[in-house]
Amino acid sequence: MVLFLVQCRIMNVEHLIAEYKYPLHKKDIATAPASPRDSSKLLVYNRITRETTIDTFLHLDRHLPKGALLVFNDTKVIPARLPMFLKTGGKVELLCLSYNAKEKTIKALSPRTLPLGEVLSITNTSSLQMKSKTDSIYTFTLSGRLSFETLLARHGTTPIPPYLKHTALSEHDLREKYQTIFAKHAGSVAAPTASLHFTKRLMEKLRRAHIDTAYVTLHVGMGTFAPLTDKELTSGQLHNEYFSLPPETVTKIQRAKKEGHPVITVGTTATRALETAFTETQVRTSGDTTLFIREGYRWKVVDGMITNFHVPQSSLLMLVATLIGREKLFELYALAQKNGFRFLSFGDGMLIK
Repeated sequence: MVLFLVQCRIMNVEHLIAEYKYPLHKKDIATAPASPRDSSKLLVYNRITRETTIDTFLHLDRHLPKGALLVFNDTKVIPARLPMFLKTGGKVELLCLSYNAKEKTIKALSPRTLPLGEVLSITNTSSLQMKSKTDSIYTFTLSGRLSFETLLARHGTTPIPPYLKHTALSEHDLREKYQTIFAKHAGSVAAPTASLHFTKRLMEKLRRAHIDTAYVTLHVGMGTFAPLTDKELTSGQLHNEYFSLPPETVTKIQRAKKEGHPVITVGTTATRALETAFTETQVRTSGDTTLFIREGYRWKVVDGMITNFHVPQSSLLMLVATLIGREKLFELYALAQKNGFRFLSFGDGMLIK
């Protein structure tokens, strides 16, 4: 009986993931951002009128009501891919997820299995010793003269997604282009890509159109980019990611709600941060989030969203579908592909209002 129940659960999980599969072709994937960034395409879907419009990001102000509040994620991508050497002389590239300055420990992913106590080196004066492993995440103790930030700045590379590994962009270019113009707080291993479309001139246009802006910080980690597994789908939780809201953002959101102006998040990370922070009784201004937004979720704060076109069978796809329904989402995705939209991190975007 127990075996039967386990098999049924696995089948249900597989069925759920299969429901979020769509045909994504190599030609649809952008390998570099639009130039200028605000020249990228914009698909606009109005949930009230059910109308769909195709435009460019530079004209975003035309599609937002006066007084709307846009909330951005101002996290900054760190050069988190760190090449290290084993005691045997072999190489391994870690993806550094977070750093605890007090304990001098680094949490990271490794493409190869490492034994407890393994020492990895990168310079004559800096090394990492494997302290523990939980699930797929290793914890290392940092030793040496270089700080974690200096180590990454000197030896790390930009942690672009696997589908961008053949990009023609140099590491110098990536450190600029895989970063938002308002990146402020270092700590992400992936960019909040919906914000990559924004330029100084677009931000000025929004200001003149009386569109308000606010910022939240969510350091992008495995909760955003990791493929879904049985564990996440059955627990209803994603990997921990740290977020924080400044008092000014809380005030702006509360004012927008009171005055009837829509709160529109720029990206799924800002969305998850706000929906985690605002509860029925209080506002959490900082902490970790494991929020998994999917079918059946009841929205608390967010009225609309600006988002890119996401990887099939991902938690990001499920989140966006929760706003408009899975069938409508894939209808819009098909329309975007038909009209030559570019998908994923450097691709075009969509406004759901």
